[in-house]
Parts: sequence; structure tokens; C-alpha cells
Amino acid sequence: MSINHAEPTSFAYTDANMKLVQKAIKKYPEGKQMSAVKSLLDLAQRQMGEQTGSAWLPRAAMDVAAEILGVSPMRVYEVATFYTMFNLKPVGKYHLQVCTTTPCWLRGSDDIVSACKKASGVAHFGGTSEDGMFTLKEVECLGACVNAPILQINDDYYEDMNAERVEALLADLKAGKSLPPAGSLGGRASSAPAAGLTSLTSNPTAGE
Repeated sequence: MSINHAEPTSFAYTDANMKLVQKAIKKYPEGKQMSAVKSLLDLAQRQMGEQTGSAWLPRAAMDVAAEILGVSPMRVYEVATFYTMFNLKPVGKYHLQVCTTTPCWLRGSDDIVSACKKASGVAHFGGTSEDGMFTLKEVECLGACVNAPILQINDDYYEDMNAERVEALLADLKAGKSLPPAGSLGGRASSAPAAGLTSLTSNPTAGE
């Protein structure tokens, strides 16, 4: 499966998404509709994912969002190019986003990067595998430092990662398996200590 990099010449929100667009705009006072811009862009990107298999944000969609909000297209482009959550070119079915900032780096994010490249066949950040399945991106802090290193795949965080877990996870995706539940793949619950609980290890008896 190859990815079509051609920019579409038009874009229209589906009826269901248009209702969500109007709902997002109504959250803000008259004259402040621009505050809904990220919601509109996110809806457009998700719609592209559903319709084409690649969740990205073409210029035609940004222009439609600008028209709906009553602002110049440039104001929408400024937002779309600032946030890495918006993909300005087609991405693979599984968007691999590796945090390489200090906490993840100290916990081995270099190994995560190498494993992603090896298992996906993507040679560099920003690249997409030949089969269109994986796109690899380097991102800033994902805000889950206590469970570093982190690999985000599409919307989900996979925590406590190492090279073996990455390779196994991507092999499963290649085999057609679904993504596992988000969270730690090291077995810990939430942000509990990696080596196990050190306190509150038993229930107190009544009256204590």
C-alpha cells in the first residue's frame, strides 16, 4: 500500500463532522470563533484518516476551516504549522512518535529509535515505510516522563518501552493484529514503581 502524496483540490466536512464543527464554535463568544481552530483542524485530520487511511491535514481542509471561522487562511496555517499534532503531509497507518527529550533519553530512547527504524524499515525521522504502514517522527516531551521511554502510536501512549518490546509490537502490527491497550508494556499499573509497590501493600483491618 503506497501513500498518495497529492494535495486534494477540495475538502468538505461530513455531515456528522459538520455538526461537531458547529458545536465546537458555539463554545466561544461571538467574535472569538478562531478559538475553535484546533478542534476544526483535528476533525479534518481524523476525517482524512477515515476516508484515505492517512490522518493528515491538506491545505484544502485548512482553507475550509478558515472560511468557516471567517479568518484569513494564513491564520489557520500558522496554527497548523506550530503544533506537531497536525500532519501536513500523508502519514502511515501507524504514526510512530518517539520522545527523545531528556527523561526518555536517559531511559533509553536511542534504543527505541533504533528499534523503530529496524522493525518498520523507515530509515530516518519524517520517513514512511514503502508499504505505507509506518511513519516515524521525533517529538518533544510527551508528558509521561515517569514511565519513560515513551512511544506514541497514533493517539495512544506505550510506556516503559525497550527495543524488544518495540520490535514485538511492530511485528504484531505487520501481522495484522490490533494495537494493544495503551499504557505500560512493562507490566506496571499506572505510574506505580517499576520494581513494585513499596507502600500500601496490604489492606488495613477494620478499626486500624
